[in-house]
Amino acid sequence: MTCRITIFRHRLPVWLIPLLWTLALGLWGLSREQSVWRDEAATWQVARRSVADIWHMLGQVDAVHGLYYLLMHGLFECFGPSTTTLRLPSVLAMAVAAACVTVIGHRLAGVWAGLGGGLAFGLLPAVQFYLQEGRPYALIAAGAGISTLLLVTVLRGRGRTVHWAAYGGTVLVCALLNWLSLLILPAHVATLVWTKAGRRMWTPWSVAATAAVAAALPLILFSRTQSHQVSWIPPLTWHMVIGPAVLLAIGTLGSVLDRPRAGRLSLAAVALPLLAVPQIGLIGLSLIQPLFLDRYVLFSMVGLALLIGAALGAAVRSAGPRFPRAAPWLVPVVVVVAVVALLPQSLAKRSPSSRVDDVLSVAADVRQMKKAGDAVLFIPAARRDTALVSPEDFTGLRDIALARSPAESGTLKGTEAGPDRIRTVMLAQRRILLVTDTPEVARPVSAERDKAKTSVLEKHFTVVADEQVRGRQVTVYERLGPAQ
Repeated sequence: MTCRITIFRHRLPVWLIPLLWTLALGLWGLSREQSVWRDEAATWQVARRSVADIWHMLGQVDAVHGLYYLLMHGLFECFGPSTTTLRLPSVLAMAVAAACVTVIGHRLAGVWAGLGGGLAFGLLPAVQFYLQEGRPYALIAAGAGISTLLLVTVLRGRGRTVHWAAYGGTVLVCALLNWLSLLILPAHVATLVWTKAGRRMWTPWSVAATAAVAAALPLILFSRTQSHQVSWIPPLTWHMVIGPAVLLAIGTLGSVLDRPRAGRLSLAAVALPLLAVPQIGLIGLSLIQPLFLDRYVLFSMVGLALLIGAALGAAVRSAGPRFPRAAPWLVPVVVVVAVVALLPQSLAKRSPSSRVDDVLSVAADVRQMKKAGDAVLFIPAARRDTALVSPEDFTGLRDIALARSPAESGTLKGTEAGPDRIRTVMLAQRRILLVTDTPEVARPVSAERDKAKTSVLEKHFTVVADEQVRGRQVTVYERLGPAQ
C-alpha cells in the first residue's frame, strides 16, 4: 500500500491535490442559497458601474479597494453579474494559496508536511468564510502565498532577477488590493533574520520591497484621507486578542515540532513569522487607530497552515519507523477527522444566516409588496444597496429621499435631501415602503435625516404589512389622513 501511495505521489504533482480540494470546498454551496450580504453588495453595485463612475467614486470613498472594483467590473462585463461571478475569483485565489502552501511545505519539510498543510488550509474556519466572499481578501492570501514561495525559492539559492521582480510585483498588487497586506514585509524580514541571510539576499529584497512600498505609497496616503470609512471599527479590547493568541499558540507548537535552528532555512522560519507578525502588527496599529478586523490579516492563515503541515509531517516521520504501513495514512485520516469535526461549521458558513443580512431576499419581498405609485425609503441610507443590487425589483417605486444617485455623487449610498425636505415629501405620499435592518442587527438611529423619516412614519402613518428576512426588514406604511 505504501508503494502504491508513493507511486501516486510521484505521478501526480503534490500541489494539485490541495488545489483541487480547496476548489471543491469553494464550489460547494457557492451561491449560499442565492444570498448576498451587505459587504458583497458593495462589490456588486460598484462593479456594475462604468469605469468613469468607479473612478469618480474612488475619489470620494473606498480608494483602498479600487483595483479590486475594477477587476470585478471587468468580470461582470464579461460574464454578467451573478453570485458565481462575484465569488469564483475568491475560490480560485484560495486554491492557488493552498497550492503555494503545499509547494513551500514540500520543499522545506517533505511531502507530508506540504500535503497536510495544503489540505488543512482550506479547512481553516477563517479561510472557509472568505473562500466564498465577494471581497479582495482571498486574492491577498493568494498573493501572500506566491510572494512567500518566491522568497523561499531565492533563499534556497535558486532565485534570479526575475524572481525578485515577481516578488516585488506580487507584493505591490496585494498592497493595491489592501495596503495592510504590506505587513507581510516585516514577516519576511523576520525570516531573513532567522535564517541569517547575507547581503546577497538583503540587497535585492530591499530593492524589491522598497519599490513595492514606493509604488503603493500614493494610494496609502490618499486612502488615509478617507479614514472615516473605518470609524465604525471598535477600539481594541482584551477579548479581541484571544483569537490571535490561540492561533499563535497552535503555530508555536507546530514550529517546535519542526525543530527549527537559527541560521537554517526551515518551515518554521518561514511560517511562524508569516502567522505572528501580521497579527501582532495589526494589534499594534489598532492601539493607535482601531483597525482590528481579522480579514485584514487573513493572509496570515498561510503561515498557520504551513505550521499545521509541519506538525503533521513530524508525526508521519515519528510513526514511520514503528508503523511503516500505517504512517502514510496519518495525514488522510487526520483530514477526514477534521472534515467530520468541522462539518457543522462548514455547513453554517455556507448558509445565508452566516452573514448579518441578505440584500436579495428583501428585494424579492419588495417586489411582492409594492404597488403602483408607492414611495420607498431606506434607514439607514446604506440599506439602499438592496435597490442598487436588484434595481428591477424596485421598478415603479420612487426613492423620495434621494437627491443625487450613488453614481452621480460618487458614493456607495447616494446623497439624500435634508430632513425638512424629506419630511415634506413624505407627507405628500399615500403609501411608503421602508427598507431597514431587523431589530436584532439594527444600530440606533443617529442621522438627522433618519430621525425625520422615523418621526413622520410614527406620527402620520400606520403599518399595514411587514416582512423580516435574513437581517433585513421591509415595512409598508399607509397614510392615516389625507396626503398633504
